[in-house]
Amino acid sequence: CKKKIAKKIFVFEKSKKSQRTLKRFKLKFELIEKMDEKISECDFIVICTPLSEYEKIFLACNKYSKKNILITDVGSAKKNTITKIKRIKRKDIKWISSHPIAGSEVSGPLNGNENLFLNKWSVIIKQKNSQNKEMKKILKFWKLLGSRTVTMDAVQHDKIFAITSHLPHLIAYNLMLTATNFKILNKDNVLRFSAGGLRDFSRIAASNEIMWRDIFFNNKSNMLKVIDLFIKNLKIFKQDIKLNRKNLETKLKNLKKVRQKIV
Repeated sequence: CKKKIAKKIFVFEKSKKSQRTLKRFKLKFELIEKMDEKISECDFIVICTPLSEYEKIFLACNKYSKKNILITDVGSAKKNTITKIKRIKRKDIKWISSHPIAGSEVSGPLNGNENLFLNKWSVIIKQKNSQNKEMKKILKFWKLLGSRTVTMDAVQHDKIFAITSHLPHLIAYNLMLTATNFKILNKDNVLRFSAGGLRDFSRIAASNEIMWRDIFFNNKSNMLKVIDLFIKNLKIFKQDIKLNRKNLETKLKNLKKVRQKIV
Protein backbone atom coordinates (compact mmCIF):
# COMPACT_ATOMS: atom_id res chain seq x y z
CA CYS A 1 0.00 0.00 0.00
CA LYS A 2 2.71 2.49 1.01
CA LYS A 3 4.58 1.99 -2.27
CA LYS A 4 1.51 3.34 -4.13
CA ILE A 5 1.96 0.85 -6.95
CA ALA A 6 -1.80 0.37 -7.39
CA LYS A 7 -4.77 2.75 -7.25
CA LYS A 8 -6.91 0.11 -5.55
CA ILE A 9 -5.89 -3.07 -3.72
CA PHE A 10 -8.03 -6.12 -2.97
CA VAL A 11 -6.85 -8.71 -0.44
CA PHE A 12 -8.36 -12.19 -0.44
CA GLU A 13 -7.86 -14.11 2.81
CA LYS A 14 -9.55 -17.39 3.83
CA SER A 15 -8.53 -17.45 7.50
CA LYS A 16 -11.15 -15.85 9.76
CA LYS A 17 -8.44 -14.98 12.29
CA SER A 18 -6.34 -13.23 9.64
CA GLN A 19 -9.43 -11.45 8.32
CA ARG A 20 -10.07 -9.98 11.79
CA THR A 21 -6.42 -8.89 12.03
CA LEU A 22 -6.46 -7.27 8.59
CA LYS A 23 -9.59 -5.31 9.43
CA ARG A 24 -7.69 -3.63 12.28
CA PHE A 25 -4.97 -2.36 9.94
CA LYS A 26 -5.17 1.28 8.91
CA LEU A 27 -4.23 0.58 5.31
CA LYS A 28 -6.14 1.38 2.14
CA PHE A 29 -7.26 -1.96 0.77
CA GLU A 30 -10.53 -3.83 0.43
CA LEU A 31 -10.75 -7.22 2.08
CA ILE A 32 -12.67 -9.80 0.04
CA GLU A 33 -13.81 -13.09 1.55
CA LYS A 34 -14.72 -14.93 -1.67
CA MET A 35 -13.05 -15.42 -5.03
CA ASP A 36 -16.00 -14.03 -6.98
CA GLU A 37 -17.03 -11.02 -9.05
CA LYS A 38 -14.51 -8.72 -7.34
CA ILE A 39 -11.83 -10.42 -9.42
CA SER A 40 -13.33 -8.78 -12.50
CA GLU A 41 -12.15 -5.39 -11.15
CA CYS A 42 -8.51 -6.52 -11.01
CA ASP A 43 -5.89 -5.78 -13.66
CA PHE A 44 -3.11 -7.64 -11.82
CA ILE A 45 -3.17 -10.52 -9.32
CA VAL A 46 -0.38 -11.84 -7.08
CA ILE A 47 -0.95 -15.38 -5.77
CA CYS A 48 0.60 -15.92 -2.32
CA THR A 49 -0.71 -19.34 -1.31
CA PRO A 50 0.48 -22.95 -1.02
CA LEU A 51 0.85 -24.55 -4.46
CA SER A 52 -2.11 -26.87 -3.86
CA GLU A 53 -4.44 -23.83 -3.90
CA TYR A 54 -3.42 -22.65 -7.38
CA GLU A 55 -5.96 -24.74 -9.27
CA LYS A 56 -8.91 -23.29 -7.30
CA ILE A 57 -7.61 -19.76 -7.80
CA PHE A 58 -7.14 -20.13 -11.55
CA LEU A 59 -10.57 -21.73 -11.95
CA ALA A 60 -12.06 -18.70 -10.20
CA CYS A 61 -10.03 -16.40 -12.47
CA ASN A 62 -11.26 -18.35 -15.50
CA LYS A 63 -14.81 -17.58 -14.43
CA TYR A 64 -14.60 -13.99 -13.24
CA SER A 65 -11.42 -12.20 -14.45
CA LYS A 66 -11.34 -9.69 -17.28
CA LYS A 67 -9.65 -10.50 -20.58
CA ASN A 68 -5.85 -10.41 -20.69
CA ILE A 69 -5.47 -10.07 -16.93
CA LEU A 70 -1.86 -10.37 -15.73
CA ILE A 71 -1.11 -12.83 -12.91
CA THR A 72 2.08 -13.68 -11.04
CA ASP A 73 2.79 -15.74 -7.92
CA VAL A 74 5.47 -16.33 -5.29
CA GLY A 75 5.68 -20.14 -5.34
CA SER A 76 8.94 -22.01 -4.77
CA ALA A 77 8.49 -24.91 -7.24
CA LYS A 78 7.79 -24.11 -10.87
CA LYS A 79 7.99 -26.77 -13.59
CA ASN A 80 5.22 -29.14 -12.45
CA THR A 81 3.06 -26.27 -11.23
CA ILE A 82 3.26 -24.44 -14.56
CA THR A 83 2.48 -27.66 -16.46
CA LYS A 84 -0.61 -28.34 -14.32
CA ILE A 85 -2.00 -24.82 -14.53
CA LYS A 86 -1.43 -24.52 -18.30
CA ARG A 87 -3.93 -27.36 -18.75
CA ILE A 88 -6.76 -25.51 -16.98
CA LYS A 89 -5.90 -21.82 -17.41
CA ARG A 90 -8.08 -19.69 -19.68
CA LYS A 91 -6.10 -18.92 -22.83
CA ASP A 92 -6.24 -15.13 -22.54
CA ILE A 93 -5.00 -15.06 -18.92
CA LYS A 94 -1.37 -13.87 -18.86
CA TRP A 95 0.54 -15.73 -16.14
CA ILE A 96 4.24 -15.06 -15.54
CA SER A 97 5.50 -16.94 -12.50
CA SER A 98 7.77 -15.29 -9.93
CA HIS A 99 9.74 -16.38 -6.89
CA PRO A 100 10.91 -13.64 -4.52
CA ILE A 101 13.75 -14.95 -2.36
CA ALA A 102 12.49 -13.35 0.81
CA GLY A 103 10.41 -14.19 3.84
CA SER A 104 10.91 -16.08 7.07
CA GLU A 105 9.54 -19.00 9.04
CA VAL A 106 6.66 -16.89 10.39
CA SER A 107 3.50 -16.05 8.47
CA GLY A 108 0.25 -14.13 8.77
CA PRO A 109 -0.56 -10.40 8.59
CA LEU A 110 1.04 -9.57 11.96
CA ASN A 111 4.39 -10.66 10.55
CA GLY A 112 4.17 -8.41 7.51
CA ASN A 113 7.18 -6.26 6.62
CA GLU A 114 6.99 -3.36 4.18
CA ASN A 115 10.70 -3.79 3.37
CA LEU A 116 10.49 -7.56 2.94
CA PHE A 117 11.73 -7.50 -0.67
CA LEU A 118 14.28 -4.70 -0.32
CA ASN A 119 17.56 -5.76 -1.99
CA LYS A 120 16.36 -9.38 -2.20
CA TRP A 121 16.40 -11.40 -5.41
CA SER A 122 13.15 -12.03 -7.26
CA VAL A 123 13.32 -14.75 -9.90
CA ILE A 124 11.04 -14.31 -12.92
CA ILE A 125 10.31 -17.48 -14.90
CA LYS A 126 10.73 -17.35 -18.67
CA GLN A 127 8.17 -19.33 -20.68
CA LYS A 128 7.80 -19.88 -24.41
CA ASN A 129 4.65 -17.78 -24.66
CA SER A 130 5.83 -14.98 -22.36
CA GLN A 131 5.37 -11.61 -24.04
CA ASN A 132 8.03 -8.92 -23.55
CA LYS A 133 5.31 -6.46 -22.56
CA GLU A 134 4.11 -8.64 -19.68
CA MET A 135 7.66 -9.57 -18.64
CA LYS A 136 8.56 -5.89 -18.38
CA LYS A 137 5.51 -5.25 -16.17
CA ILE A 138 6.44 -8.08 -13.79
CA LEU A 139 10.07 -6.98 -13.63
CA LYS A 140 8.96 -3.41 -12.91
CA PHE A 141 6.57 -4.59 -10.18
CA TRP A 142 9.31 -6.40 -8.22
CA LYS A 143 11.78 -3.56 -8.75
CA LEU A 144 9.25 -1.09 -7.33
CA LEU A 145 9.08 -3.29 -4.22
CA GLY A 146 12.86 -3.00 -3.90
CA SER A 147 13.89 -6.34 -5.41
CA ARG A 148 16.82 -7.20 -7.62
CA THR A 149 15.47 -9.26 -10.50
CA VAL A 150 16.77 -12.17 -12.54
CA THR A 151 15.11 -14.37 -15.16
CA MET A 152 15.53 -18.12 -15.65
CA ASP A 153 13.52 -21.06 -16.95
CA ALA A 154 11.48 -23.33 -14.69
CA VAL A 155 13.81 -26.35 -15.00
CA GLN A 156 16.88 -24.34 -13.98
CA HIS A 157 14.94 -22.70 -11.14
CA ASP A 158 13.79 -25.99 -9.62
CA LYS A 159 17.27 -27.52 -9.75
CA ILE A 160 18.86 -24.51 -8.06
CA PHE A 161 16.30 -24.17 -5.28
CA ALA A 162 16.19 -27.89 -4.57
CA ILE A 163 19.71 -27.54 -3.15
CA THR A 164 19.69 -23.93 -1.87
CA SER A 165 16.26 -23.90 -0.22
CA HIS A 166 14.20 -27.09 -0.35
CA LEU A 167 16.85 -29.51 0.96
CA PRO A 168 17.85 -27.23 3.89
CA HIS A 169 14.21 -27.07 4.97
CA LEU A 170 13.86 -30.85 4.74
CA ILE A 171 17.06 -31.29 6.77
CA ALA A 172 15.73 -28.92 9.43
CA TYR A 173 12.52 -30.98 9.70
CA ASN A 174 14.56 -34.19 9.82
CA LEU A 175 16.80 -32.73 12.53
CA MET A 176 13.75 -32.09 14.71
CA LEU A 177 12.52 -35.63 14.02
CA THR A 178 15.95 -37.03 14.95
CA ALA A 179 16.05 -34.99 18.16
CA THR A 180 12.57 -36.24 19.03
CA ASN A 181 13.60 -39.85 18.35
CA PHE A 182 16.73 -39.36 20.46
CA LYS A 183 14.65 -38.00 23.32
CA ILE A 184 12.34 -41.04 23.24
CA LEU A 185 15.20 -43.58 22.98
CA ASN A 186 17.23 -42.01 25.77
CA LYS A 187 14.28 -41.00 27.96
CA ASP A 188 15.83 -37.58 28.44
CA ASN A 189 14.45 -34.16 27.57
CA VAL A 190 17.37 -33.14 25.36
CA LEU A 191 15.26 -30.43 23.69
CA ARG A 192 15.57 -28.19 26.76
CA PHE A 193 19.28 -27.81 25.93
CA SER A 194 18.63 -26.60 22.39
CA ALA A 195 19.62 -22.97 22.98
CA GLY A 196 22.56 -23.29 20.57
CA GLY A 197 23.00 -25.17 17.32
CA LEU A 198 19.77 -27.17 17.38
CA ARG A 199 17.60 -24.11 17.93
CA ASP A 200 19.36 -21.94 15.36
CA PHE A 201 19.72 -24.61 12.70
CA SER A 202 16.13 -25.82 13.03
CA ARG A 203 14.56 -22.33 12.88
CA ILE A 204 13.19 -22.90 9.38
CA ALA A 205 11.38 -26.04 10.57
CA ALA A 206 8.84 -23.60 12.04
CA SER A 207 7.68 -22.77 8.50
CA ASN A 208 4.20 -23.53 7.19
CA GLU A 209 3.79 -27.29 6.83
CA ILE A 210 1.24 -27.16 3.99
CA MET A 211 3.45 -24.86 1.94
CA TRP A 212 6.48 -27.14 2.36
CA ARG A 213 4.53 -30.34 1.73
CA ASP A 214 3.44 -28.85 -1.60
CA ILE A 215 6.97 -27.73 -2.48
CA PHE A 216 8.49 -31.15 -1.74
CA PHE A 217 5.84 -32.93 -3.85
CA ASN A 218 5.99 -30.44 -6.74
CA ASN A 219 9.79 -30.55 -6.97
CA LYS A 220 9.96 -34.30 -6.33
CA SER A 221 12.49 -35.39 -8.97
CA ASN A 222 15.04 -32.75 -7.95
CA MET A 223 14.42 -33.40 -4.25
CA LEU A 224 15.11 -37.12 -4.63
CA LYS A 225 18.42 -36.38 -6.39
CA VAL A 226 19.70 -33.92 -3.78
CA ILE A 227 18.55 -36.18 -0.92
CA ASP A 228 20.59 -39.03 -2.45
CA LEU A 229 23.62 -36.74 -2.78
CA PHE A 230 23.20 -35.55 0.81
CA ILE A 231 22.99 -39.15 2.10
CA LYS A 232 26.10 -40.08 0.07
CA ASN A 233 28.12 -37.25 1.62
CA LEU A 234 26.75 -37.95 5.09
CA LYS A 235 27.95 -41.55 4.80
CA ILE A 236 31.43 -40.29 3.85
CA PHE A 237 31.46 -38.03 6.92
CA LYS A 238 30.37 -41.03 8.98
CA GLN A 239 33.36 -43.03 7.73
CA ASP A 240 35.71 -40.06 8.32
CA ILE A 241 34.63 -39.97 11.96
CA LYS A 242 34.56 -43.74 12.41
CA LEU A 243 38.09 -44.20 11.04
CA ASN A 244 39.57 -41.00 12.54
CA ARG A 245 40.61 -39.88 9.06
CA LYS A 246 43.18 -37.08 9.22
CA ASN A 247 41.72 -35.39 6.13
CA LEU A 248 38.55 -34.47 8.05
CA GLU A 249 40.10 -31.28 9.42
CA THR A 250 41.14 -30.15 5.94
CA LYS A 251 37.68 -30.93 4.59
CA LEU A 252 35.98 -28.91 7.35
CA LYS A 253 38.39 -26.02 6.77
CA ASN A 254 37.67 -25.97 3.03
CA LEU A 255 33.91 -26.13 3.60
CA LYS A 256 34.20 -23.25 6.05
CA LYS A 257 35.71 -21.18 3.22
CA VAL A 258 32.76 -22.09 0.96
CA ARG A 259 30.37 -20.93 3.70
CA GLN A 260 32.25 -17.62 4.02
CA LYS A 261 31.86 -17.02 0.27
CA ILE A 262 28.09 -17.55 0.54
CA VAL A 263 27.81 -15.02 3.38
